[in-house]
Amino acid sequence: MADVEILLPTPVPPIVVAGLERRFRLHHLANAADRDSFLAEIGPKIRGLAAGVVAPVKADLIDRLPKLEIIAKYGVGYDTVDAEHAARRGVIVTNTPDVLTEETADTAFGLLLMTVRELGAAAQYAKEGRWSSEGPYRLTEGTLRNRTVGIIGLGRIGEAIARRLEASRVPVVYHNRRPKPGLPWRHYPDLLAMARDVDTLINVLPGNKSTEKVINAAVLEALGPRGILINIGRGNTVDETALIAALAGRHIQAAGLDVFWNEPNIDPGFLKLDNVVLFPHVGSASIHTRDAMGQLVVDNLISWFTDGRPLTPVAETPWPA
Repeated sequence: MADVEILLPTPVPPIVVAGLERRFRLHHLANAADRDSFLAEIGPKIRGLAAGVVAPVKADLIDRLPKLEIIAKYGVGYDTVDAEHAARRGVIVTNTPDVLTEETADTAFGLLLMTVRELGAAAQYAKEGRWSSEGPYRLTEGTLRNRTVGIIGLGRIGEAIARRLEASRVPVVYHNRRPKPGLPWRHYPDLLAMARDVDTLINVLPGNKSTEKVINAAVLEALGPRGILINIGRGNTVDETALIAALAGRHIQAAGLDVFWNEPNIDPGFLKLDNVVLFPHVGSASIHTRDAMGQLVVDNLISWFTDGRPLTPVAETPWPA
């Protein structure tokens, strides 16, 4: 496969670069002095593309690569890739599911605990020496006890979160477009109805046109003043303006966010609030898990160019076709 040419539109983790360099001929678009000239020269030779977490792979780039066969995306979310256009072009798109499931579920559960029990604020209180000078940290209004969690988007990660909640004796329900057979948890076809019936929402939705701002003012109002929102999915699935208003007005109790609409630029409105926990998109951010994700990018490209099949194709480009 040494003659197969692979494009890296933006930097990718070292494990991806090292794994691909052993098998393929790599081209780094980010190193090009002139992007258009580079693509005019190299584009017609490219057969594979390895895309980083935030690398945009839109129709215009795909169309400049006439021999492109596969786009291997680093990350389970692939909203930055125009997978529908790739499908029309006959280009396979892969992502990196499963290998990050448990890590992300751990993060979601930790974020929930930090939000509901104010654990981050309590830790800071101790670090500042306030325990000895001001006395014990206040009793928290929030608790996991007597709560019901509604998971929005019960895929692999959603199921892993549900298992953790169940082990903690927290009732779980979920909202998907369709129920998943064989699961013990109640399915809600309507998100608004589920928000009315629970007091905690954990969002695991991917980001695309159909999910944009589905968690809106009406959903937050239905969740109510005891409500907690955890977002571990994608930032654009939440109407952040409505969420800031709901938090500031105490129309919901709190929120814990690992993802944002315009990350890494967090809306300044969140920074002024004392009832929101903010993470810098660390859902899968351990060396162990990120290395596993990178290796899956490499393995998808190797499998395609040796055996003619992708390992983890996305829904828009299923295999067999």
